[in-house]
Amino acid sequence: DYIGGFPPHPHRGFETVTYMLAGRMRHGDNKGNRGDLAPGSVQWMTAARGIVHEEMPQQEQGLMWGFQLWVNLPAAHKMDDPAYQDIAPERIPEVRRADGVRARVVAGSFAGDDGRPVQGPVHARPTEPVYLDITVPAGQVFDWTAPPGHTVLVHGIEGECSVGVDAAALRPHRMAILRGGEDASVLRVQAASTPARFLVIAGKPLHEPVAHYGPFVMNTREELMQAVQDYQAGRF
Repeated sequence: DYIGGFPPHPHRGFETVTYMLAGRMRHGDNKGNRGDLAPGSVQWMTAARGIVHEEMPQQEQGLMWGFQLWVNLPAAHKMDDPAYQDIAPERIPEVRRADGVRARVVAGSFAGDDGRPVQGPVHARPTEPVYLDITVPAGQVFDWTAPPGHTVLVHGIEGECSVGVDAAALRPHRMAILRGGEDASVLRVQAASTPARFLVIAGKPLHEPVAHYGPFVMNTREELMQAVQDYQAGRF
């Protein structure tokens, strides 16, 4: 089903984050950026005031597996210049702890046994995002303190685990949402009888109105109409 890929299409007002686990995709956009998404790589694209891009498969058979996250931009940054980061697998640090927990750090930071935070290649973004790929051995517990006030998402990839103080069951392709307050939220995840792999994604809430239409995410209906007009007029 992926052979058709995603031919040229526009975006405005947010960022797309594509994380490949298997398969290969080729990125191209109208700003001259080109990238090869290989297993373990990340593409962090800031559409901002407007970009037209395509993502086309570089294979005709075999597994194509990955995630794409849309990260909203605050009103003050929605009309910034577009940007593109093509992050190869070797640029993403992996932290291994003595208890067997492994963390690939895409954005934000994660501390190992020595307490020193390891910084991912993506930082200084408006929403202060954290993006971690976590693997926990069978029966082990993963504790992590989120930045104060951040909303936290946990998305299951492989294996089963329990999340939070209520030990809610989390299976692959399911997601748990934890909303933090002024105090930092402590995330606890315990793997079941087999190892568990999951994404931990966190970001600062914007507390702004959201207006969305297709590939555009703005703050008002008028801004959406302007986005459509600008795209149709070739101003992206």
